[in-house]
Amino acid sequence: MAKSSTVKGRGSISRHDYFAEVAEARYVLRRVFRITEEQAREAGLDPLAHQALIQIYGSADGRLRVAQLAERLDITPAFASSLLKSLGTDGMIDRHRDADDHRVTWVSVTEQAIEKLVAIDAAVGFHVDYFAAQIPAKDRKRALATLKFYVGLG
Repeated sequence: MAKSSTVKGRGSISRHDYFAEVAEARYVLRRVFRITEEQAREAGLDPLAHQALIQIYGSADGRLRVAQLAERLDITPAFASSLLKSLGTDGMIDRHRDADDHRVTWVSVTEQAIEKLVAIDAAVGFHVDYFAAQIPAKDRKRALATLKFYVGLG
């Protein structure tokens, strides 16, 4: 394996060390996302519907417009609208017209959705705690370095 020590990766670390950090971060992210998706499915929610509920409930006002949700999920507004229609049928969201602009519809989650989110989060926490305990400390540091970089802290 070629470990170029003269060519640097991001910052002042070797290219190999940089990619080792990236590999560990992506491994952790993929495992955590997989765990989250599995727990959502076990709770009877499609993983994207679960993410939609998280984005809506976790927004600053606890509500989003369809276009905002589409942006947060990186999907088309038409697909977001279809997803919300399904969540509405299942009693997971409420729709409200904007008081000032009746063309705008706000979406918020129901108590039923919040209860489901809390239950899924508890299950995810259990599995993620177990997974994280298996990661050696040096690999945790590697993953964290790249995650910080991804959000502009590195």
